[in-house]
Amino acid sequence: MALSRVCWARAALWGSAVPPGPYVARRLQFVRSGLAWGAPRSSKLHVTPKTDVKSLISYVATKTKVIHEKYHRFLGRHFPRFYVLYTIFMKGLQMLWADAKKARRIKTNMWKHNVKFHQLSYREMEHLRQFRRDVNKCLFLGILSIPPFANYLVFLLMYLFPRQLLIQHFWTPKQQIDFLDIYHALRNQSHPEILSYLERVIPLVSDAGLQWHMTELCSKMQRGTHPSKHDILALRECFSDHPLGMNQLQALQMRALSRAMLLTPYLPSVLLRHRLKTHTTVIHQLDQALAKLGIGQLTAQEVKSACYLRGLNSTHIAEERCRTWLGEWLQISCSLKAWSCFPSTTPGQGAERPGSGWHCPAVT
Repeated sequence: MALSRVCWARAALWGSAVPPGPYVARRLQFVRSGLAWGAPRSSKLHVTPKTDVKSLISYVATKTKVIHEKYHRFLGRHFPRFYVLYTIFMKGLQMLWADAKKARRIKTNMWKHNVKFHQLSYREMEHLRQFRRDVNKCLFLGILSIPPFANYLVFLLMYLFPRQLLIQHFWTPKQQIDFLDIYHALRNQSHPEILSYLERVIPLVSDAGLQWHMTELCSKMQRGTHPSKHDILALRECFSDHPLGMNQLQALQMRALSRAMLLTPYLPSVLLRHRLKTHTTVIHQLDQALAKLGIGQLTAQEVKSACYLRGLNSTHIAEERCRTWLGEWLQISCSLKAWSCFPSTTPGQGAERPGSGWHCPAVT
């Protein structure tokens, strides 16, 4: 029996015409498959550990993206209002992170090439200025989140008070328009107080000609008439010394100026004076950089942002009118020294028209 099995196996291996039995055929197939799989692989088919890691990372990234898309569709279908807030929040984080990287790159270049702030280009100066304000607002939220479990309260406060606690990256398009209108209304509330102070100090001006020009300027603003460039520049000497110089201002006037510039008015007089000087100096440096660049190089959004920073509510004004107003501002600003006097809007009915008045750190 054993001898017959061996004969059948030898005959199958040698190519005999006698068909083997089913048992022998299965054994032969197993042996042949074992020999084929047991042969050494070619080195070309070997996968390195580095390739395995890359493949794993690619696989995880693909699966994560698929899960993320499914999660977005789930939120948009079942929780549409929350999905809108979630999308804005995530985009805001991305924009804030991009701003941080750009600010770091600018600061690194400043350090490497020994460049001062006023030597930067207009867009770099504006980016650093805005990023500093955004960071200060975010730091306040960070301080509120320090106590245990306070982060839950912070999220609630962010939802209830987005204008006070969040930066513009986290506002909806409608909120951006509404909140800028609110801030401009708060800015306008300080204009009557500033104008009243100007009228009170007219008798203190030593030069009779300057007194007449100041009286005419106040009368024009009260009537809603826009003073010309020459009317404003004729009074530059009034704001370099007593009684309208920066160092001669009282706390009430500096608080009114801070509100007009959207700065915090609830600080000691020393800090208020320092912040006003710093803020107006930065604006003057931005004006000089913008004059070198040219208004025509700015995008529509950059023009509107520049006008809003300088006192004009540009959210409801056409781009061309904003460019005209900004051009008139630069003509006056570039004729002045730092924090001496700056053009701005006039309180009252004509506050949104080009050439609508003047904005002086000492009285605005």
